[in-house]
This record gives sequence, C-alpha cells and structure tokens, in this order.
Amino acid sequence: MTKKLVAIALGGNMILQKGQPKTYEQQMENLRVATEVIVKIIKMGYGVILTHGNGPQVGNILVQQQSGVTEGIPAQPLNICGAMSQGQIGFMIQTAMEELLHEEGMKDRRVVAIVTRVLVDSSDPAFKEPTKPIGPFYTEEEAIVLHKKSRDTYINDAGRGFRKVVPSPIPLEILEGKTIRRCVEEGDIIIAVGGGGIPVARKNGQFVDVEAVIDKDRATEVLATQIDADILMIITDVSNAYVNFGKPDQKSIGKITIEEMKKIFDGQFAKGSMKPKVGSAIRFIENGGTLSIITSPENAIDALKDKAGTRLVQ
Repeated sequence: MTKKLVAIALGGNMILQKGQPKTYEQQMENLRVATEVIVKIIKMGYGVILTHGNGPQVGNILVQQQSGVTEGIPAQPLNICGAMSQGQIGFMIQTAMEELLHEEGMKDRRVVAIVTRVLVDSSDPAFKEPTKPIGPFYTEEEAIVLHKKSRDTYINDAGRGFRKVVPSPIPLEILEGKTIRRCVEEGDIIIAVGGGGIPVARKNGQFVDVEAVIDKDRATEVLATQIDADILMIITDVSNAYVNFGKPDQKSIGKITIEEMKKIFDGQFAKGSMKPKVGSAIRFIENGGTLSIITSPENAIDALKDKAGTRLVQ
C-alpha cells in the first residue's frame, strides 16, 4: 500500500446527540454530515478505516431488551446487544458513505462493515472492579431488586439515577485484524471495532463470551497498530485537548511530542473523557505510528495539514 492510511474513530454521540430524537432518520442526518468530512479525507488521497462509538445506540437497545421481558421475550446478553449495534451503525455509515461517494463520482469504492471481536484477558483486574456504566437509569429501589435477581453491580451515576456497571478490560488483539488489513490493501473503506468491539477471552483453546465494554479509542489504537496505519485520528466534540480545561487559564494543545504529553498526562485529563483518548494517542506513536490527532470534525482536514487540532508526534 502506497497511500497513507488513517484510522478514524467517530464518537457515538456524534451519531446521536443528547436531546435529539432517537430516530433512524435523525441518526442518518448526523452521519451524512460526518461522512462529508471522511469523503474529503479520501479525496486527499488517504486510505481510510473507520471505527465508531455506540453508547447511545446500545443504551437504547438495552432499554428495548428490558421492555421485551414484560412481553415474555428474554433479554439478550450485553455482547449480543453490542453486535446488534455494530450491525446497525455499520449499515448506517455504509449507506451515508455510499450516497456521498456516488455524488462525488466514486461509486466504485466499496464500503465494508465488519462485525469485530476483541480479545481480552479474563484475569484483567477490570473484571474485579466494574466501572463502565451502561444501559438505562433506575431508581435506587429498582436497582436493589435487579441486583438481588442478577447479582449485577449498580451505581449512582452522577446523581442521575442508578445504572448497571460492567468491566472495561484492556484490548489485546483485534481478531479480525488480518481480514481488515486485506480489505484495506484492496482499497476498501472499512468500518470496524464498533463500540470498542465485542469482547471475548480464551478458555481451553476456544473464544468465550465475556460481559464487558471496551473503550472505543483504545480498541481503535490496537487495530491501527495491527494494520500498520500511519495516522490515528480521534474525532470528538472539541477542537483540541487542553491544559487546565474549563478553567480561566485553559490553553489548547497543538503539536506536541509524546514525551511532553506524558509529563502532563496524569494531572490534566478527565478519566472518563479525554484521558483515554490521549492515552490511546500516545500508545499509537509508541507502537510505531507517525501521527496521532485529537480534534473535532470541523478541524479534521486542517489537522491533517498540520494546521489545527492536537497532534502528537514522536
């Protein structure tokens, strides 16, 4: 492959934003806006692989699953709900991408969505301390009843109600990595690792299901490294990572070496939002990548031109 390859991680909240109607039509409208940026990157001559979050979508699926129980339909486990969201979002991105590629005279480009599994270690410490909130909100009374039935862990999520929490183990390998790489080498635009991927562990030589949620940005970094991508781009809702974010003296971070970023890593970034993005950006460069970018959709093109966004280099 001669053209540079960029792995682009799209946030699930970009597909369905807070307060918007939870309809297929609304999500498609959002995706058409997002894919305009992706197509511009393709027209610049880059090979592209897309990953995506699934927080709002898998949350809605879990609510639908719980509603079905009252009708005598058993709820499906978390990994199956994750697979459902991969298929759903992958199809929607395919549709939006193909519409725009056709308009741009690139109708022969194939867009392929791949249901992706991610290997984790069943002895990962995360399994002893679930921290990732998922699914609907419950009252404290409802959470107590659910805990007694299932022994699942529920926590008060920022005062908004009680939610189930699951482990978030470290991703080790993308099991479909070789297939994804082969498709990329043939020039396909790939959609993979949806929602961080479907977690599995090895047991007696077989892959077994585990109930967990993998951080999407960490999984994207693992995939980008496996397929020898040149650039990791994490698309989020801010133009840059910041020093002293939210304070009067906040300052955007532009181009920075990973050694400089490591010095401020522990003290500057929120655990549930920017910290995993910055950590993934650092690891990608450490593992041989050329450039990591953290930026908003509006600044993605300029970031590739070294004019915007947070840009990590060796």
